Amino acid sequence: MSMTPSLLPRDWMFQGLIGGISAAIGHGVGVVVAAACRRWVAPRLSFWPPTDVVRTRIHLGLRVFCVVASVLMLIPAVAWQRRLADIMGTTPPTLIGYSRTLLLSAVIALGIIAIARGLRDESRWVAGLLMRRWRVPRRIALVAGAVVVAVVTYLFVAGVGVRGGYAALNWAFSVQNDTTRDGAVQPTEPEKSGSPMSKASWDSLGFEGRNFVSGGVGAAELSRLTGRPAKEPIRVYAGLESAGDTASRMRVVVDELERTGAFDRKTLVVIPTTGTGWVNPTAAQTIELVSGGDSALVAAQYSYLPSWLSFVADRPAAAAAGRALLDAVHERWATKPANHRPKLYIYGESLGTQAGEGAFDSLADIRSTVDGVLWVGPPNSNPLWRSLTERRDPGTPEAEPTYADGLVVRFANDTAGIERNHGQWLSPRILYIQHRSDPVVWWSTDLLFTRPDWLAEPPAGDRHPSMRWFPIVTFWQVSADLGNAAGVPDGHGHNYGTQVLDGWVAVTHPAGWTDADTERIRHALVELRGHDGPEK
Repeated sequence: MSMTPSLLPRDWMFQGLIGGISAAIGHGVGVVVAAACRRWVAPRLSFWPPTDVVRTRIHLGLRVFCVVASVLMLIPAVAWQRRLADIMGTTPPTLIGYSRTLLLSAVIALGIIAIARGLRDESRWVAGLLMRRWRVPRRIALVAGAVVVAVVTYLFVAGVGVRGGYAALNWAFSVQNDTTRDGAVQPTEPEKSGSPMSKASWDSLGFEGRNFVSGGVGAAELSRLTGRPAKEPIRVYAGLESAGDTASRMRVVVDELERTGAFDRKTLVVIPTTGTGWVNPTAAQTIELVSGGDSALVAAQYSYLPSWLSFVADRPAAAAAGRALLDAVHERWATKPANHRPKLYIYGESLGTQAGEGAFDSLADIRSTVDGVLWVGPPNSNPLWRSLTERRDPGTPEAEPTYADGLVVRFANDTAGIERNHGQWLSPRILYIQHRSDPVVWWSTDLLFTRPDWLAEPPAGDRHPSMRWFPIVTFWQVSADLGNAAGVPDGHGHNYGTQVLDGWVAVTHPAGWTDADTERIRHALVELRGHDGPEK
């Protein structure tokens, strides 16, 4: 079952990983079921136990069947992966190359089973100690031994393992934070944080902050790309080392907004970041191209860890960081004359959407605070996203729901979904863009034992028509997909490419904007690809 297709193409290593995990779990289930049958079912069967000859034949037959079934399963598995590769424009696997997954699956399964048996032996040793020294009854001793080993293992993993690993990873990524990407140079424009005039020094911005402020294009280049007069865009950023604590960093942010004249621009965009402080360069360029540089982008780093580690280890930090950033900016923005201050928008991507949602208590809070929101690739754990999806209009799919007839909040899977006419859309507009094949959007621990609505719905878009839900197995399949979420071409998985442009135009609906303007900016984004550094 683990070889059946999921959201994204899988190479043999990812398939070997989830195949081994699934096999080990299946083995564990079989051990438990067999023990229960031996105790409560077998004694009632007149033909049990079978003779040695029958038992040998059963064991041999099962082993041959399992090996043959696994080998034969490679044929449809490769066909499914080739179909996914065709859908997403990636390199398809070969049957011979993919066959390596069987060996890797066996190694991983045996390793997991060996660890489980080691823990079982430890629990039996503890039980034996209780029986010998304190005369504890055997059944109670076995239960107590299992509990003791389980508790000690949990405390070790959760305490020494997780906390120690978190500290080690934090240190390792903090070292990377001190480096600078090739081509990223300190800006000289006063409109950028990190410039000689800035209150946030170049060295304090961190790896992603330096990428952000050194990227983008100037007013002259914007004019060339858009065919219209342009201003020098403003980019404000505070790194973890720009100040000693969150409150101090937020003061740096607000002071930078004042220094650069951000509150005099037409558009002010708060961008809660993902993990290490990364801001999608395509999104930043989109906002500046659409506004002709009459914009200010503001972001702040809150972690050394990349998004996937922050998501696993410290999700509350993202929400807290998003609230701190928006509160600080909004408080100063609200002091400006209403007829002169800029439009205030929120943009977030991936874990940045969780940080952005964390800044608000409700949908009403969003509408009373900002002028529009664009959230791209939201994690399934986002509270507001889940609430809106669960309360979607009856009859609409979970993969692309309609909420309250699309009057305020809308969801789209692709450019066509963004442009689809849903009738009146009140301002401020809120838009979620989420691919049907994005594992970040659909991964949840609920997949272990519950079939989600999006897998019960007819397949559409870039979801493989043969994907099915299997208890436990589908959870590990989608978990493996997370590792390749951004490794697929634009328009699939967690790679949203220039769909951000269509979403931004839909949310901000610039006056006099035409489809020709959108295509001109799209062409410019393609021309600028890589200008701000690699996509994440």
